[in-house]
Amino acid sequence: MSKDLEFGDALDERDYGLIISEYGELKGIWIPEGQDDDEVPSVIVNICKIFFGIDPNEDNETLH
Repeated sequence: MSKDLEFGDALDERDYGLIISEYGELKGIWIPEGQDDDEVPSVIVNICKIFFGIDPNEDNETLH
């Protein structure tokens, strides 16, 4: 993927994106426009639980 491509431009209108630091820490989740109040899909929740120890549908103050 090109470094010149903007993050949002790489995603289709219903895509989610994970923002990960250079150290492999989850920094944020890109949520499609208009879906801010919807639950994050279970596939993405499972990835976040397995790799980052969080459920993005819950209030998580810190990662473990």
